[in-house]
Amino acid sequence: MRWTETLIPTLKETPAEAEIVSHKLLLRAGLIRKLTGGLYTFLPLGLRALRKVEQIVREEMNRAGALEVLMPALQPPDIWQQSGRYEAARDVLFKVRDRAKKEWVLGPTHEEVITSLVAGEISSYRQMPKNFYQIQTKFRDEIRPRFGLMRAKEFVMKDAYSFDATDEGAQASYRKMYDAYARIFQRCGLKAIPVEADTGVMGGKFSHEFMVPAETGENEVVFCEGCGYAANVEKASSKWSAPSPPQAPSGAVERFPTPGVATIEDLARPPYGVPASRQIKTLVFLVESKPVLVLLRGDDQLNEAKLAGVLGTITFRAAESEEIHAALGAHPGSLGAVGVTQYPVYADERLRDTAGMTTGANADGYHLRNVALGRDIAVTRFADLRLVRAGEPCPHCGQPLKVQRAIEVGHVFKLGTKYSEALNALFLDETGKQQPAVMGCYGIGVTRTLQAIIEQSHDDFGIIWPMSVAPYTVCVTPLSVVPGSDVLRRAEEIYAALSAQQVDVILDDRNERPGVKFKDSELVGFPIRVAIGEKSLAKGEVEIKPRAGALLSVKADEAVARVLELIRQAA
Repeated sequence: MRWTETLIPTLKETPAEAEIVSHKLLLRAGLIRKLTGGLYTFLPLGLRALRKVEQIVREEMNRAGALEVLMPALQPPDIWQQSGRYEAARDVLFKVRDRAKKEWVLGPTHEEVITSLVAGEISSYRQMPKNFYQIQTKFRDEIRPRFGLMRAKEFVMKDAYSFDATDEGAQASYRKMYDAYARIFQRCGLKAIPVEADTGVMGGKFSHEFMVPAETGENEVVFCEGCGYAANVEKASSKWSAPSPPQAPSGAVERFPTPGVATIEDLARPPYGVPASRQIKTLVFLVESKPVLVLLRGDDQLNEAKLAGVLGTITFRAAESEEIHAALGAHPGSLGAVGVTQYPVYADERLRDTAGMTTGANADGYHLRNVALGRDIAVTRFADLRLVRAGEPCPHCGQPLKVQRAIEVGHVFKLGTKYSEALNALFLDETGKQQPAVMGCYGIGVTRTLQAIIEQSHDDFGIIWPMSVAPYTVCVTPLSVVPGSDVLRRAEEIYAALSAQQVDVILDDRNERPGVKFKDSELVGFPIRVAIGEKSLAKGEVEIKPRAGALLSVKADEAVARVLELIRQAA
């Protein structure tokens, strides 16, 4: 490809809309252009890089035994109602109507579609295991699209779905996908860390996210350098998340006045002096308009993702002050669960068997001391509800945990039978008994992965593409494009020779100053630049510059061989 025959609209200035480095470079390097919030057009170079990521994904999926299919983006809402996700995922669903006013859903994912397909095509254990995948555009109604391709309304995703006859088989399928993901991200030049993750609206038994460390990431990863434990902050636990040692009640519950006390900090100050660790924090949420109480130690913060798992729904919200007063007879700051039997009470594990605690009395301006959980509060369920913080001891080895921001690029779930039961994906086992298929699902954000590569691999001058996904591997750069000149003739020869070796190469044949060409080459991030100038050519040499390496002067006749050697070394 010749530069003058394609479209590479590089920008000197950063568009105001760009918030993070990778978004800025996608725009400045001429890879994408914004249509409107959350919608982007891929320009020629951006599309070439995207297709290379897709090809790596496709090769590894095929290697792992998955079968490629292509499912409709337009889906009937009734299958979402059958799975129970029509309401649970309503905040992200795009809904459209056809000319007959019939409603349809634009697919954000395809569990319902593939399970419906399998329900009609697979009827025996002999037909399993099966794993189907596709690479397709998805649609999600993001409340606040941001960060370019990271959080968009329309994006490209690889989604795969495994179906097994047994739980053991499903575990084997899960492992194959887990290993395939590790290979995919390695081939894309990404350092991606697999971490334990919350299953969220997907449901299922367990899952792992593949996270790319980046300070601009929207997720937080908790990890231990000692034993390798790693988990999304929504899933992470520490030794401090375990139940407190049992404590014997030390006296009757006593009510005392606390005028003006509205926070944990207020109660910790004189004249009361109750440490946050000896206080019970009471939070009130509404689940389908019904109050539930959540209790934590005063020095802990709630992890809402963990609470969602306990409640079995993501459709809950914090109650407003007047809603709380109507339910408990007090406002925030004086709330407690002593004597509460009309509402479910969920308590963090750190409160199990604690005594001598202080909590609100459900009367404004009053608290209760000497509260014992087992004696004075009717807890519906104890669970790990707290947010883990950096420095807490690892749950496995006890070393201090660290917290790192990261970008999620892939997610693998072991779903179990949630969808197969709801959508009748049933089969006959060896005994002739009907069973639901055991499912797994596996997603990679292809467009997000492309941007994550840039976020992790760049410098002050631009993108540093890994060779595996660079739009072009080599940029041949003649410093003069005078027709018939020795410089242009040599550049054409190198370009032709590399093309004949199946190297992705672009010839920068623009009539521009050398500085402009070099800056554009570095901005776009071509892994290797071959520069041909009159002075170097007069000495029988050309200059080879790896994007992140030192400048090399080589004999002009050896340039092609040296470039091929650099490509082999990087493979």
